[in-house]
Amino acid sequence: MDWSIQEIARLAGTTSRTLRHYDDIGLLPPSRIGSNGYRYYDRDSLVRLQRILLLRDLGLGLPAIADVLTNQVDAIPALHGHLAWLRDERERLARQIASVETTIQAISEGEDILAEDMLDGFDHTQYKEEVEERWGKDAYAASDAWWRSKTPAERAEWQRLQKQLAADWIAAADRGIDPEGDEAQALAQRHADWLGSIPGTPGSENGRPTAAYLTGLGEMYVADPRFAANYGGAAGATFVRDALRAYAARL
Repeated sequence: MDWSIQEIARLAGTTSRTLRHYDDIGLLPPSRIGSNGYRYYDRDSLVRLQRILLLRDLGLGLPAIADVLTNQVDAIPALHGHLAWLRDERERLARQIASVETTIQAISEGEDILAEDMLDGFDHTQYKEEVEERWGKDAYAASDAWWRSKTPAERAEWQRLQKQLAADWIAAADRGIDPEGDEAQALAQRHADWLGSIPGTPGSENGRPTAAYLTGLGEMYVADPRFAANYGGAAGATFVRDALRAYAARL
């Protein structure tokens, strides 16, 4: 069974023009072209389109999406990762909806409301279980206490530095520099210093993350599209991983 380009555009909430563009850049070729010249898509094409739409919702651009699809050929493990992320987002959004509804009711009825209830679902703890599983409960507790101790201005400055570091990684990867070269290794040093400033990072008590932590973190950047998106997609994340691996080898 297959579907015409018009049917797929309608079901996906997009346009035939967008699907033709995806075909032109090699992102989503049709499974066949009919005698009438129309593009048709089979089940495998729909699976690929679903992954494209999920990755686009994560904020990845089309080149980065193409990199992810190229590096993750097996759709099932990739979709399991997407599913876990979607379930986390569903839970977070449900908490936010309940929080806003509670706030509206309290304001309407002139009632008091706890700050915890108003801000439920808006915290930074969405990756708590994942961090605890990877690096232990003490690591999460230390970093969480550190973050909560910061003023809003301090948090904003820390986030600015993080975004600038990510932008510099992306720019370096786009220029195709050697991940083991001096420029990339200077970025790796900045990255290590940034991580070492966060309590709970393995090795942070000495201000220097462990080599094993840096290597494992780099692998996670590549394996998880959520993190790869911070570095422009799979290709950028691979560059960061290779640079961190080379840096870690020198520790």
